[in-house]
Amino acid sequence: MLHLLILLSGLVACALSAVVPNGMVPQLDGRIVGGASTTISNFPWQISLQRYGSHSCGGSIYSAKMILTAAHCLQSVTASALKVRAGSTFWNSGGTLVAVAAFKNHQAFNPRTMLNDVAVIRLSSALAFSPAIKSIPLANKTPANGAPAAVSGWGRQAMGATSLPSTLQYIDVSIISEIKCASSAYDYGSEIQKAMFCAEAVGKDSCQGDSGGPLVSGGVLVGVVSWGFGCALPDYPGVYSDVAAFRTWIITTASTV
Repeated sequence: MLHLLILLSGLVACALSAVVPNGMVPQLDGRIVGGASTTISNFPWQISLQRYGSHSCGGSIYSAKMILTAAHCLQSVTASALKVRAGSTFWNSGGTLVAVAAFKNHQAFNPRTMLNDVAVIRLSSALAFSPAIKSIPLANKTPANGAPAAVSGWGRQAMGATSLPSTLQYIDVSIISEIKCASSAYDYGSEIQKAMFCAEAVGKDSCQGDSGGPLVSGGVLVGVVSWGFGCALPDYPGVYSDVAAFRTWIITTASTV
């Protein structure tokens, strides 16, 4: 259910080392295309990561003071410019808005290849858990090829759209293993690397604004929306950071950031 994209066209040119197919633009900030409106009570681990008051990325509640998101969401920004809204169906109102105290990107994050695209955020104050605000367990194994999953977010609802939905959206997708996504069945080839996997559904995808958000399967967080070409394009499914591969790093970093 998670897929990946980019916010700033200036970052697109340097974000990937692959040659971009004619007419395509690499997307690195996630998107919900072909989704349906939902409420935060169905995805209470979902947060809106905001820069200077505007939604920029998604994220997942790891603990009362810790958020998991994508490293590319935190490029060229300071903690003072960031806030997190939790517990609301709407990115721009309701719930709880909390300042960010600090964050840490994976030390080996590579913005060209998107390897190690994970980051941990520490909030300035603890969230009060409720039916609308809950943490989600981290996966301890990579999801199987074909496993059902869901991705949620406030990303754009069509490739090239200029506005975000105010209401939380979600889609159901199927997991594509790292090996299969890198095979000739799809068009990414060697761009799919270790600790990445894909997910897809016909005519559905994540889009700009969904990056960093949760891909959930079997009640656990299995992926972080990372990158992809376009939104809902054939042969270019969304690409996710494999949470199980980063589990030790997340747990360790969350205790020290």
